[in-house]
Amino acid sequence: MHLAFSSMNTPNDPHPAELARALEERGFESLWYGEHSHIPCSRQTPYPLGGELPRPYRQMMDPYLSLMTAANATKSLRLGTGIALLMERDLFSQAKTIATLDRLSGGRVLVGTGVGWIREGFENISPHPFEKRYGVLRETVAATRALWTEDEASYDGRYVRFDTVWCDPKPLQKGGPGIFLGAMGPLGRKHAAAWADGWYPVDLALPDVAESIDSFREEVRAAGRDPASVEINIQIMDTGNLDKLKHYRDLGVERATIGISNDLWDKPEAVMPMIDKYAKVIPHLG
Repeated sequence: MHLAFSSMNTPNDPHPAELARALEERGFESLWYGEHSHIPCSRQTPYPLGGELPRPYRQMMDPYLSLMTAANATKSLRLGTGIALLMERDLFSQAKTIATLDRLSGGRVLVGTGVGWIREGFENISPHPFEKRYGVLRETVAATRALWTEDEASYDGRYVRFDTVWCDPKPLQKGGPGIFLGAMGPLGRKHAAAWADGWYPVDLALPDVAESIDSFREEVRAAGRDPASVEINIQIMDTGNLDKLKHYRDLGVERATIGISNDLWDKPEAVMPMIDKYAKVIPHLG
């Protein structure tokens, strides 16, 4: 099992180049950055964990620029979005941005995506119904894959449509970077089982991790796919429980992504000690 690290990616966090080098030197497999292009001031959607929205949500830098900076500072560290809001960007520009990052990094990109949780942010930029966002995301991903793989690409869906276009260069990875769907609920998990390259849940949102993984694999089979072809990347917060990682490895999880706990998001000095602590267990996760 691989060990990865995720960050809110604010100006107060360790610089992407510094963080990426530290991760690569310690044996981490990948670095994941999330995305919020904006936070509506009129937001009524409650913060999922309760209370006030943590300030770092308002300060997140662009994930692709930060990952390109990380790529330039490393040789083998993989580069992930965790998660990118693919429906909240222009389709063609986004496909080219990711393809360019993949080429310039030597084919190291992974794409974690999701439908987002801020209704007002979605409605600021998307003409589609918020209640249909999983369907919109499915078509957005399918259309993006078409742009990455077809010389003359077109797409004709319910929500996403475009006539034949050239959209080059293609990503370095054949077929494009793997796309992981971050979802915990029944509908999101069903979509991940049907069309995603990987499932990217947060373990704290799963009542029973082992049971959830077994159920997900059954849904993959029901969708006519091989569970071995769909990776599982579990996001965990720093709890200091290193045995949890070994348990996830034994469940067949391909990657565990650790991140600073919410109460330490405004304390960047906590990042490096946590990375050093978890680096000690990496040799035991293979």
